[in-house]
Amino acid sequence: MNETQELRIVVVGLGYVGVTAAACLSSQGHEVFGVDINEAKVAALNEGHSPIVEPGVAELVGAAVSRGKLQASSTLPDLDTYDLAIVCVGTPSAADGSHNMTFIAESARQIATAAARTSTPLTVAFRSTFRPGTMENLIEPIFLEAIGSNFAEQVELVYNPEFLRESTAVADYFAPPKIVVGTSQGRHSETMAILHDGIAAPIFETGFREAEITKFIDNSWHAVKVAFANEVGRVCAAYDVDASVAHEIFVSDTKLNISPYYTRPGGAFGGSCLPKDVRAMQSIARSAAVEAQLLNSLLETNASHKSFQLNRVLSSVNPGGRVLLVGLAFKAGTDDMRESPNVDLAAGLLERGYQVRIVDPFVRTSSLVGQNLGQVMTELPNLRSLLIDEKDVDNRDFDLIVLNSAPSNALELDAARVLDLRRIATSATDPTRTREHEA
Repeated sequence: MNETQELRIVVVGLGYVGVTAAACLSSQGHEVFGVDINEAKVAALNEGHSPIVEPGVAELVGAAVSRGKLQASSTLPDLDTYDLAIVCVGTPSAADGSHNMTFIAESARQIATAAARTSTPLTVAFRSTFRPGTMENLIEPIFLEAIGSNFAEQVELVYNPEFLRESTAVADYFAPPKIVVGTSQGRHSETMAILHDGIAAPIFETGFREAEITKFIDNSWHAVKVAFANEVGRVCAAYDVDASVAHEIFVSDTKLNISPYYTRPGGAFGGSCLPKDVRAMQSIARSAAVEAQLLNSLLETNASHKSFQLNRVLSSVNPGGRVLLVGLAFKAGTDDMRESPNVDLAAGLLERGYQVRIVDPFVRTSSLVGQNLGQVMTELPNLRSLLIDEKDVDNRDFDLIVLNSAPSNALELDAARVLDLRRIATSATDPTRTREHEA
């Protein structure tokens, strides 16, 4: 590794992402070599011209080429003298909606073949967007075949997504919302640390798959926000409501509306407000003949999530098993049973012949009244016999303990038998694999 903290970098793919990266990296003092099969792009860059139109990029390219910090070719250079290769080739949509991985595979093969002839360590970072599992199932096997079983001693593979917006790409490069570095087992990459040195942003060092899915989550969420805003706008127009004023009120709430609070994967929504008001909003839209497909899908997708949670329990315990549910109310610390997904879960297990008991210190059948009482008794008519006190819980009595809410300190649970439905994780998830820190 260079002692000056300046890297020698190959950027493969001189499209929008690649040219922006090459321009910004060379402006930081790194020596950059761009590679693209398009001879016109290569010629333009070598002449100091940007192959793309993006504010600020042309100036950076021109300055870098004049200083000898940026050049390009249609073929890879000798990688023995480089620290890092960044792959930014395209992943266009295939006919079935998936990504066409032709350019990714070919770039990986060329780099792996070249790296097999080198004697110095090389970091290869992919920035192209592709599905989770690609690094492990496509990229790693290519390097394994070209270099051998010990390829990881010579080549460090990284997935490092970019977060650039057109028209503000240069500013976004130097001030990104976050930096995500995915490696095998979430190991720290010193090369990537040098690459991002001086950029102030939250840094997430994680495994390949978590890094790979980041852009899909981000872009799907952005699409949801746009679709939601436009559906609401159509409803507002139908009722002579000033949508700009409604929007101003909406985004002013950063405690709930614009916050991480409702975007944590976990339990389904329920309670007295969300289901009721979503139905009402759907009715409002229908009454005005407004097409609102996103709004109309909310209750359906919530029902799907309830089924998903039930199946998580069913797959964790044998048929007819003994299950303890910790938490029954819609929200911990209350006795609100109205449309509680936890009630649906209990009913689903009982219907399938499981032996269910429930611990919720805030739920007392004697104090339930009105709609709160009516809804829960409709689904769980024998609720009184299902509820047990915390002090009566014996781990040996249960095959599985399901957490719908946090257990109290008085409740001692056997961790090996616990399934936490408040979060969605795989058996391979290890909290120590993800580290977040400020740059």
